[in-house]
Amino acid sequence: MELDRRIAETTDAIREHLAAEPTLGQPRFVAVLGSGLGAVVELLDAEPRVVISYGDLPNIPGAAVEGHAGELVAGTIRGTPSIILSGRAHPYEGYSHREATILLRAVLAFGPELLVLTNAAGGLNPAFDPGDVMLITDHLNLSGDNPLFGPNLDRFGPRFPPMTDAYDPALRTAALGAADRSGVALRQGVYVMLSGPSYETRAEMRMLRGLGADAVGMSTAHEVIVARHAGVRVLGFSLITNKATDDVEAGATHEEVIEMGRIGAERLVTLLDALLPRLG
Repeated sequence: MELDRRIAETTDAIREHLAAEPTLGQPRFVAVLGSGLGAVVELLDAEPRVVISYGDLPNIPGAAVEGHAGELVAGTIRGTPSIILSGRAHPYEGYSHREATILLRAVLAFGPELLVLTNAAGGLNPAFDPGDVMLITDHLNLSGDNPLFGPNLDRFGPRFPPMTDAYDPALRTAALGAADRSGVALRQGVYVMLSGPSYETRAEMRMLRGLGADAVGMSTAHEVIVARHAGVRVLGFSLITNKATDDVEAGATHEEVIEMGRIGAERLVTLLDALLPRLG
C-alpha cells in the first residue's frame, strides 16, 4: 500500500538520523507545536539532542507557514525520551489529511505512550481572551476530510476506531492539577477544526458557537484521529490568539496570531514543565 510504504520510509529515515543516540528512538512523549509555539522546545534537556529538518526526510510536506520551524527535535525531558515536531503541514496548503499526517504516523510507529498537541486558535467563547490557554476536552472535525479515508492501515489500528474520550480524561485531570501547581490559569473547551485558510465569517462564528465550540483553528483534529487510531493517549491545548466573536471590529491577521502565540507560549511552557515530569 502506497501510503504505508511512505510512512515506513519516513520512519526508517528518522531512525537513521537517531542512530547515534539510540535511546531517543524509543520516545515516551511526542509533541506537535502550533503557530508561534516553538519555545516549547526549551523543555528538552540540553543533551542528548538531535535536530532533523523536515526537508531532510522523505515523503513529507514541509511546514511552509510562518511561525513553524519545520524541525523534528529528539531529546529528553528530565531524562524521558521525547520527540517534538516543531511545526506542522496544514491541509489548507494543498494536502489531504492522509498526506498531512505522514510525519506524525512515522513518529507514532516508534511506539510513544502520549501525544501532546498544541495549536493557535481563535476564541469563540466570549469569556476567552487572547493569551488564554485552553485545555481541549473534545473536538468537532468540520474540515471535510479524515486521515483514515481509504484502505485501513492495519498495523496502526482498526478500521473503525472509537473517538469517545479522544482527549484522555486522566491526562486532562493531570493537566488541571499541573495548572494549579504552576499558577497557570487554564480554560477548558471544545475545539473545532475548519479547512481554512480563510478566517471565519461572522455568520460562521455564530454557527460554531451554536454547535458548542469554544475555539476554532485549522489543525489538530486529524492528528488526534491518527493518534487514537494507533492507541496513543492524547492531550491537547489551544493558545487563544484572538477573539473569534461576531462583535469584533476586525478579524485576525496571521501576524497577530503568531505574535500572540509567542507571548502566550511562556504560559504553555510553564504548564507542560509542571505536567510532563509527573507523567514520566
